[in-house]
Amino acid sequence: FSCEWAAARFSFHPPHSALAYALEAGQGGTRAILAAVQAHIITYLLFTRQTESAHLERLCRMGQREQGQALATALAETLWAAGGGGRAVVCLITAPVTRTPPEGYRASSFTERIRLFEFSEKAAAQGFISDHINSFKGKGSHGVILFLYSLLFSRTLER
Repeated sequence: FSCEWAAARFSFHPPHSALAYALEAGQGGTRAILAAVQAHIITYLLFTRQTESAHLERLCRMGQREQGQALATALAETLWAAGGGGRAVVCLITAPVTRTPPEGYRASSFTERIRLFEFSEKAAAQGFISDHINSFKGKGSHGVILFLYSLLFSRTLER
C-alpha cells in the first residue's frame, strides 16, 4: 500500500459543525471506500437510528459519540452484507511481530500484525467494532486498509 493508503482512516469533520455527519476524504484511491461507507452512515442517520428528530439539521448537531456510533454501524452493516448476511470478519492490528519472515518474503510490519475476529451475529460484530472504533478512525490506525481486509475476509476469497 502507498503512503496515502497507509495514512487513510475514517475521520469525520468536526462535531457540531455543518458537515459533522460527513467523512473527510483525501485524494486518491481511498475515496471510493470512504464514499461507500459514507452512504451507509447517511442511511443510518436518516432512516435507522432512533431519535426525537429526523430533520436534516440534526445531522449538523452530531457529537463525537454519535459520529463513532454511526461509523460503527456503517462498518458493521457493510461487513455483514459482504458476509452474505451470515458472518462478518473484523481485522485489527496486534502488537509488533518480532519474527523474521520466511525466505523470499518481505515483512511489511503491517500485514503480519493483523488478527481476525469472526462473528456470526451482526449485533456482536457491531458491538465489537464500536468497542474498537479508534482502530478505524485514529491517526496512524491504517483504518481504511483494515476495513478493506475485513471486507475481503467477510466476503471470503472464494466468493
